[in-house]
Amino acid sequence: MKTILLTSAGMNMREEILKILPKPAGQIKLAHIITASKVEEDISYVENERAAMAELGLQVEEIDIEGRDEHELRKALADKDIIYVQGGNTFFLLKCVRESGFDKVVKDLIEEGVIYIGVSAGSIIAGPTIETAGWKGTDGDSNMVGIEDFSGMGLVDFNVFVHYQDEYWEAVETESKKTNYPIRILTNDQAVLVKNGEVEFIEK
Repeated sequence: MKTILLTSAGMNMREEILKILPKPAGQIKLAHIITASKVEEDISYVENERAAMAELGLQVEEIDIEGRDEHELRKALADKDIIYVQGGNTFFLLKCVRESGFDKVVKDLIEEGVIYIGVSAGSIIAGPTIETAGWKGTDGDSNMVGIEDFSGMGLVDFNVFVHYQDEYWEAVETESKKTNYPIRILTNDQAVLVKNGEVEFIEK
């Protein structure tokens, strides 16, 4: 069973996360992929996520995919029930995803029933492209690594715009007319659940 949950704010949707767990939270092994946050100045959001995971009793292992290879990642993720990809800079994250082979590993694990949960950048890279990461102008991610190919992991067939607020409406409306893919817009209180091909929009 393929299960993918895409969010803007991760553990802010903890009730929905609990609903999709295949067993009690205390028995769940979660790989917390923190790579995207490494280049951010303020990582208080990661601390908040850690605290929420601890509160739920999840068995968490933090993993940085930068500098790792496909073999290392397969070994590190082999016993995990959830791959939880944290937010941060989308462009930096995508660079590390490609260089490490994380995209290949994740696709195989999802086929085997491992749950993928994306948070912000972790949700954006799940789509066909990461173009929405640049739609907020100065509020959005900077292409700090000079990526020219914006192709995402293609875990879902739509792109995600995260942390939506009314002030971004004009930019989203303008840019969405230029893209070749459907756009799912998420506030911090919303998520998209893809389960065996069925897409469900979720709101707190």
